[in-house]
Amino acid sequence: MTSLDTTVEEPVLVSDDRGVRTITLNRPAARNAVNLAMATAIDAALTEFDERSDLTVAVLAANGPTFCAGMDLKAFLRGERPITPRRGFAGIAQEPPRKPLIAAVDGPAVAGGFEIVLACDMIVAAENAFFALPEVQRGLVAAGGGLLRLPGRLPYPLAMELALTGNRISARDAADRGLINRIVEPGTAVSAALELAAEIAACGPLAVAATKRIIQDSPGWAADEAFERQSEVTAPVRSSADAQEGARAFTEKRAPVWTGA
Repeated sequence: MTSLDTTVEEPVLVSDDRGVRTITLNRPAARNAVNLAMATAIDAALTEFDERSDLTVAVLAANGPTFCAGMDLKAFLRGERPITPRRGFAGIAQEPPRKPLIAAVDGPAVAGGFEIVLACDMIVAAENAFFALPEVQRGLVAAGGGLLRLPGRLPYPLAMELALTGNRISARDAADRGLINRIVEPGTAVSAALELAAEIAACGPLAVAATKRIIQDSPGWAADEAFERQSEVTAPVRSSADAQEGARAFTEKRAPVWTGA
């Protein structure tokens, strides 16, 4: 008897393992183009990820040869807008999670797909991947966060060139420019991203989330307020049970057992 695989009916697959959540875009036949169902599922997966004390870091991956081709234009023509009230485009662009998120890119990430990648904190990409914001070539504007984030991730002249021409940048060139954390063989981006995630998950979850917040928010802090603002974030971590456990585990020469409290 042949069993039917029903996973294709789910726009996003979610799995958890040892503090790491894996969120997988699962519309390979549509090049993982984002429709409302996918955006809603991503939003829900990220919201639960942030709320769960046993999860420290997440990997955003995709099934099929394309990471994401952007917005589903067929759904758009039917009147759909792949936007959620809280997180915006694709359930991530306007409000990424407060915990670290790693993009595992195996294949093209273009238009809204590149904007999803830019909403992540770290990028692991296969050598065959490439990135582009081709909206201007279609008379549109990349309004899903790409234009807001790209100048902070690449040198200004290069970010401007990519945005104004819609041209693609290869994973290798992106790595050379500092956009990508790790570049790997095709087909191995997810496993490499999970290795990076495991390194992060071995650390204190409260400390990890606070560290991300400081790095992310501090560029907007006034210089004379920076240390005070930082202290507001770090004080609860310093007084946490996990901080005590980290110190105790170090003195006892063992791995810490984090509780997220």
